[in-house]
Amino acid sequence: MAKVKTRYVCANCGSVSSRWLGRCPQCGEWNTMTEETLQPEAPRKAGSMQRTGTETRPAALTDITMEDMSRLETGIGELDRVLGGGLVPGALILLSGDPGIGKSTLVLQMAAAVCKKQGAVLYGSGEESQGQIKLRAERLGIVAPDLFIQADTSLDAVLHEAERRKPRLLIVDSIQTMYCQDADGTPGSMGQIREGTARLMTFAKTTNIPVVVIGHVTKEGAIAGPRMMEHMVDVVLYFEGDRQYQFRILRGIKNRFGSTNESGMFTMTEEGLSELANPSQLLLAERSAHQAGSVIAAVMDGQRPMLGEIQALTSHSVFAVPRRTASGMDYNRLIILLAVLEKRIGLNLGTQDVYINVVGGLRLTGTAADLPVILAVVSSFKDIPMDEHTVVMGEVGLTGDIRRVPQADRRLKEAAKMGFTRFIVPRGNMSELKRDNFPDCRIIPVVSIRDAITAAFSS
Repeated sequence: MAKVKTRYVCANCGSVSSRWLGRCPQCGEWNTMTEETLQPEAPRKAGSMQRTGTETRPAALTDITMEDMSRLETGIGELDRVLGGGLVPGALILLSGDPGIGKSTLVLQMAAAVCKKQGAVLYGSGEESQGQIKLRAERLGIVAPDLFIQADTSLDAVLHEAERRKPRLLIVDSIQTMYCQDADGTPGSMGQIREGTARLMTFAKTTNIPVVVIGHVTKEGAIAGPRMMEHMVDVVLYFEGDRQYQFRILRGIKNRFGSTNESGMFTMTEEGLSELANPSQLLLAERSAHQAGSVIAAVMDGQRPMLGEIQALTSHSVFAVPRRTASGMDYNRLIILLAVLEKRIGLNLGTQDVYINVVGGLRLTGTAADLPVILAVVSSFKDIPMDEHTVVMGEVGLTGDIRRVPQADRRLKEAAKMGFTRFIVPRGNMSELKRDNFPDCRIIPVVSIRDAITAAFSS
């Protein structure tokens, strides 16, 4: 009888070791090695090799036809934007996000939209019963006769049904709850996730049916399962947002068929997720005018220009070490900007607690918000409000200089559309700005934070 062997697989990177290690030698993470049992294989003849997958023959690039590769529009504009125009036939798409953020709601609305526009959809759920999904569909106002719900934790059963029905789209919710009969381990284990992803990929490529898979994330925000799962799929989407806010952002982390710089905006309501065509209007809807510490920043989320309100609060600290808190931006970036303020302007913040908040749950990822943060801190410290019609953008260097930002023209067009008439911009961006696009607006170029402060608080 063949001996049963065991191996240890890293839950973070998928590295394999013959013995247990406290620290993964590949990624350096501690206590991530999990045990897997290897079933003995039947002996094969020398020189034999088992074939897997569907047999294919090579074809000349010029002879490959693309008649069946046209994208399938989902009917949800923001989702199609992130996907690059719609679902590509045979694509394997991974959707992840924090618990309760609205992943299942999004895929259910996607399924209903595809049913209405393209045809039948099979929804395989390992987390909810058919009745529970029906209740959610009724709450969302979804009526789709071509939407088939299969509540089953067996991935083999879901794929068998998909092969029988030939739907336009297959949805699996979620990969961590699905079980493959021939794979080792329990649902959610490394072996099961790896095998399940491989079978879904084979199904998608051989049938040209796009597959959307929901994947849970860990408390650190990483996709639960081996990192190789991200490499196997064609598209990785991340659904993010603060559950305390209505604002939701769908980002493309990986896309073999389009750009990863696109993002989709949604709001969570009682009727489900609603597309947000004008996010700037939502983010600025409750802004109070003539308030010290409030600055409007022109930022980019992917390829979309947006206006966001940055709030700053400075107060005398009662602690030996003043507090620094950043919500919606990188903490280390805030520390750098405060150091530049103290060094280049002489602003004494050593006895002040500083709090930064980006309104609406928006997350600043670029450096164009550096100057708005600086001006918001100065405004709060001096208790002087900025002009309510002013929009600011600019990267701040360690020397206190203001550097150009990309796509300045698009940012200002968004600001002008929202009714703002006064812009503080880096001088380096002036050459690319077309003054004819802003006939009733005043554009103020600045080269240093001192110039920016003077321009911001002058009448």
